[in-house]
Amino acid sequence: MNLEQNFCICTYVAGKTYRSLAKNLIGDLAKYAPEIPFIIYTDKPQDFQNYSNVLVFAHKRQGVLYYHERRFAIQKALSMFQSCMYIDSDVRICAPIPQQEWLPGITARSCTSMIKHFQERINKTNPPSVTAVKKFEFFKKMAEKLGVDIETEKVTWINEFLFVVTRDSGKEQEFLKNWEKIALYAEVNGLHKHPAYAMGLAATKANFEVRHDVMEGVDFFDDRIEKIRISKGQASSKDKLKYFAVQNKIENPGHSVLKKIVKKANKYVEYSYHSIRLKITAMLNDYNFYYR
Repeated sequence: MNLEQNFCICTYVAGKTYRSLAKNLIGDLAKYAPEIPFIIYTDKPQDFQNYSNVLVFAHKRQGVLYYHERRFAIQKALSMFQSCMYIDSDVRICAPIPQQEWLPGITARSCTSMIKHFQERINKTNPPSVTAVKKFEFFKKMAEKLGVDIETEKVTWINEFLFVVTRDSGKEQEFLKNWEKIALYAEVNGLHKHPAYAMGLAATKANFEVRHDVMEGVDFFDDRIEKIRISKGQASSKDKLKYFAVQNKIENPGHSVLKKIVKKANKYVEYSYHSIRLKITAMLNDYNFYYR
């Protein structure tokens, strides 16, 4: 691999299922983008040692769940390259990735106004979604903690499955620091998923520009996005049937009832441990920020 290139692809992957899914992505990139370095941050780097198109780095989880851990892969990628494309490990690449010069900041395949994002979810049902309202109220607390005024500042919701981050005179480092701080606040308060909320606030605080780009020519498969396309008549259910089949086989291996029970129990114990660990760490590091 040519490490002098200005662009790479990166992902974060943890757990047996996602490591298996990531191997499909590795195969796609070896076929369609062999010249592009691929950085993987993972809990088990030994699973990826034999792939010539991969740079593997070991990572010990910092949060409760895995959703915000992608920031570490991005941080490493930007320490080596001018731009990096973050791709979720369960996404597939279906064609060659065209060469493109990326502008400073974040370029998102899918993004919108954060306020619009919440309004759509709150008004999706009648009466309004209680869950969406609660998330919006907590988002406002996150913004206040980070010193972002959502009444006057533009905050962008960034779909985290595929986006590009490009250096911008150190603003990218401020973005990552803001993301870490507000991600920990979110996790301490039980919001372990939806990193888009933290990402949007972190970018706004850092004055790190976010722009939308359909990324013409980047042909990908994401099961959630594909289902939406099919429901809107924008794609045929037959177009990428093989990708659905492969992913379903990995995600639903047909374990016995006992194995499912054991797996669920292990997840509960793991969640409890990391939740307690993070709360203690946050308390010792900055009690006022995380608990007041």
